Amino acid sequence: MPEATPNAAPAPLVGLVAYQEGSVVSRVILKRPTGTVTVFAFAQGEGLSEHTAPFEALVHVLEGRADVSVGGASHAVEPGEFLVLPANVPHALHARERFKMVLTMIRS
Repeated sequence: MPEATPNAAPAPLVGLVAYQEGSVVSRVILKRPTGTVTVFAFAQGEGLSEHTAPFEALVHVLEGRADVSVGGASHAVEPGEFLVLPANVPHALHARERFKMVLTMIRS
């Protein structure tokens, strides 16, 4: 896992990761035993296939639009919105356009 961004330095979240055609790019900005904060950039049409995680997570949309499925229910998300991903519930993501988000995973 990449190193976290240094502490105490203001930074624009959107600028921490750049889009790459046909790819998903991520950067860990905080990593602790109790959780992680990661910024993602998805090229249009990219996504994450359905999976589960043993921890709760919070998706905060920074830019673009995506469809997020949680427990079989589909949600269209856009900038400024957030969505909670419950532990052990299947979820997936598909970027309808270029899309950036912050994922906060809570391990305890």
